[in-house]
Amino acid sequence: MRFLAKAAVGCLAMVALAAGARGEDPLGSASEVVKLWADGAPDAKGTDPARDVPTLSVFPAKPEVATGAAFVVCPGGGYGGLAIDHEGRQVAEWLNGLGVTAFVLKYRLAPAYHQPAMLHDVNRAIRVVRAGASKWGVDPDRIGLMGFSAGGHLASTGGTHFDAGEPDADDPVERVSCRPDRLVLVYPVIVMSKPYTHGGSAHNLLGDDPPAELVKFYSNDQQVTPQTPPTFLAHTNADAAVPAENSLLFALGLRKAGVPMELHVFEKGQHGLGLGSGSKQHGIGPEPAFQAWPKLCETWLKGQGFLEKK
Repeated sequence: MRFLAKAAVGCLAMVALAAGARGEDPLGSASEVVKLWADGAPDAKGTDPARDVPTLSVFPAKPEVATGAAFVVCPGGGYGGLAIDHEGRQVAEWLNGLGVTAFVLKYRLAPAYHQPAMLHDVNRAIRVVRAGASKWGVDPDRIGLMGFSAGGHLASTGGTHFDAGEPDADDPVERVSCRPDRLVLVYPVIVMSKPYTHGGSAHNLLGDDPPAELVKFYSNDQQVTPQTPPTFLAHTNADAAVPAENSLLFALGLRKAGVPMELHVFEKGQHGLGLGSGSKQHGIGPEPAFQAWPKLCETWLKGQGFLEKK
């Protein structure tokens, strides 16, 4: 069963890549697309826009409802593709409905890239939004990070591996903090070791036979500190691709560190449900119970002060 689930996620990633190759762009409704590095990403292996150039697609909230809060959204895809429709565009549109500006991150992927490229991309994404806060009408103290599946791993990585910026950096973007103010993790990959990791994500991120210290570094339940942002988690008990233990272990890490958190584990629902409606393109049917998580998250965000106009 685990093998079949792993294969299904791998197929999902391949479908996402194929859609991009055919020129189908679910993010085409974005107001603009911003390169994370204007002069090229660090350690880039070329200049192919699809492979080598990480970007943010901007979905601004309408001025009449905008709260000033923002989220960087990391779609999943096993670190080998991006499910940019139901874990990207649809999520951005849901956030816009709450008055939250969304930035969908297109990060670098295997096989061309492994760590630390993805970590560099997510850290830079938060910096870009924070440094450009006035341009986009965003509050620099209310920038969250949201991720699904492998994108949830990337978001949890951004929430556990951050810095305050370099005050003397030549690049003004590098002078600001890359710490997200809140995390929302939906059926995230968290651990990088057996029995609970997702093998495809771990291999695509870490490569062959990674050293134990690297596995621990990216097992984000072991990297939680009191400075990790308050976190909302949603998972299903029936997830056969990314077991619910991933969210449970991260929640335990948050509790031990004294970080505010909210965890919801639903009984039913396969992996990759997005907002709960699934994806016909990827053969993922809807799950009515899991459709409750966005409303629960909205309530949590209200309590966190993310949906108040300031």
